[in-house]
Amino acid sequence: MHVRRVVPNIPSQSFDESAQFYGVLGFEEVMNHGWIMTLAPTGNPEVQVSVMAEDQTAPVAPDLSIEVEDVDAAYAEMTALGAEIVHPLSDEEWGVRRFFVRDPNGRVVNVLSHS
Repeated sequence: MHVRRVVPNIPSQSFDESAQFYGVLGFEEVMNHGWIMTLAPTGNPEVQVSVMAEDQTAPVAPDLSIEVEDVDAAYAEMTALGAEIVHPLSDEEWGVRRFFVRDPNGRVVNVLSHS
């Protein structure tokens, strides 16, 4: 399985304060859908932090996101493993194909590929 990047998802009710805080560390806004904002340092877009108020297209907000090369293969492997699928494999209107799975520690992982 080829992993492209891992992004922590940080709960926040104040995007402005979060952007200011992470801005001091060199991050700037690269995506904002109103309920999720992604920040990355200039010139290094693979290093990211996402700030979430909630997940508007899934039942829970994930703890982290893992972008993989083949999300369908990852889904098949997690299903074969018997892992708990929290949100089914789906195509989102904002350009990703994803599913949520619970890890052995109870954390919800958003596994995705960009369309």
